[in-house]
Amino acid sequence: MSFKNNIVNKEDDKISSNDSNVDSGIIKDFGQILLNNNERGYKIHVLNIIGEIEGHENLSPMTKTSKYEHIIPMLAAVEENKSIDGLLVLLNTVGGDVESGLAIAEMISSISKPKVCLVLGGGHSIGVPLAVSGDVTFIAQTATMIVHPIRVGGMVLGVKQNFEYIEKLQDRILDFTVAHSNVDKLSLKELMFNTKELTKDIGSILVGEQAVKLGLIDKVGGIKEALNQLYDLINLRKNSKIS
Repeated sequence: MSFKNNIVNKEDDKISSNDSNVDSGIIKDFGQILLNNNERGYKIHVLNIIGEIEGHENLSPMTKTSKYEHIIPMLAAVEENKSIDGLLVLLNTVGGDVESGLAIAEMISSISKPKVCLVLGGGHSIGVPLAVSGDVTFIAQTATMIVHPIRVGGMVLGVKQNFEYIEKLQDRILDFTVAHSNVDKLSLKELMFNTKELTKDIGSILVGEQAVKLGLIDKVGGIKEALNQLYDLINLRKNSKIS
């Protein structure tokens, strides 16, 4: 069965659980569910981004990953599905493939429907632009975010073009994060290149409220607050269409 057909079939095959219609197959295969039996009658697509963002190379089968080739077409389906009212993104990621993570962040931010992101556990490295890609962003009180410059693994040819490419990629991450949060570029760079906090690396660790005070994340909260915010955004969208 093709991936596209698999999505369609799974979207049409729901089971009832705890007052929400939850597709167990979608959870098992892609870490995603559809909440469509809440008190407000809205259909919310829940995207779970966990572990390491897997990009152009397959990671070890023992590694928890979120695969961009699964997430990107699913986000396209969310945009095109008229019955889905909003998107909730749950994050607990250590980072991973930079370009793939940035591509997912761009995809989330470009969705026209209301979307809310919630950092649970951690939103590290390329998880930072993912965390700020929603219309409103939340972080749990004890969740952390590690902000650091791009790390390049393996052997890198020490030529000018390679360093220029890495620098441009770093600027893309900075520009995206600044454009989708309330932190300014200078402050974000200072966090990235901090040499006083991580013993074996450069960068900064932000815990809960710290990320909000710096303007990186909008609010401290959990699933209740994130869902209520999403419901409010959906209401605003529906009311604006009516008026």
